[in-house]
Amino acid sequence: MPHAFPLPQTFFARDSLRVARDLLGCRISHGGVTVRLTEVEAYAGAADPGSHAFLGRSPRNEVMFGPAGQLYVYFTYGMHFCANVVTGAEGEASAVLLRAGEVVDGHDVAAERRPGFRPRDLARGPARLATTLALGHEHNGMALVGPRAGGRVEAPQTPVEPATVRTGPRVGVSGPGGDGATYPWRFWIDGDLTVSAYRPGRPRNAPLK
Repeated sequence: MPHAFPLPQTFFARDSLRVARDLLGCRISHGGVTVRLTEVEAYAGAADPGSHAFLGRSPRNEVMFGPAGQLYVYFTYGMHFCANVVTGAEGEASAVLLRAGEVVDGHDVAAERRPGFRPRDLARGPARLATTLALGHEHNGMALVGPRAGGRVEAPQTPVEPATVRTGPRVGVSGPGGDGATYPWRFWIDGDLTVSAYRPGRPRNAPLK
C-alpha cells in the first residue's frame, strides 16, 4: 500500500473546486480519529451566493480570508459545528466544507463520541464529522499544514477512481447558491455508504415540512 504523506499548503492554495475534488479519498486526523473523506462541498466567497463570505468580511467568517490550509469552523442551527478547509489565495475567502467520511482509525474513540451510531454513520454529515474529529469553536483558525498544525490531512493511500466521482447541488443551500445547474459544487464518491443524503435548502421564513 502506498505511503500517505501530509498535504502541503500549496495543495490548498488553489481554486476551491479543484481542492474539493482532490480532497476525496484524503484522510483528515484530529483528536485521535482519522476520517477518509467521501463527500465535500466547494464555496467560492464573493463569487458564490451560497458562501458565508458572499457579502464580505465579518467577525464570523474572518478566518475564511486567511491563509489556505487552516480550518474555518462555524456553529449552525444552535447546536452543531461544521468544519471547512480554507482554500485559494489569502483574502479571497474560499473554502471546502467537509461533509462526510469513513472512520479509518480511532474507531473506539469515535464510537465514544457518537454512542449508538453505526460505523457508517459516525462521520456521515458535516456535524457528525466535526464531532467525531472533536472539532469545535476553539479550532476555528487551526492550521492543518506547517510546523504549528493541530491536525493533518494526508493524500489518499488509494487514489479515487475518476469514474466514481459525482457532482451535484450542495446540501441545504437555498436561493441561487442552491441551483445545481449553476453550482454543482458538491462532490462525492458514488456508492459509498458514508455519503450523506441530499436535501434541498429551505428558503428563509418558509414553513417546516
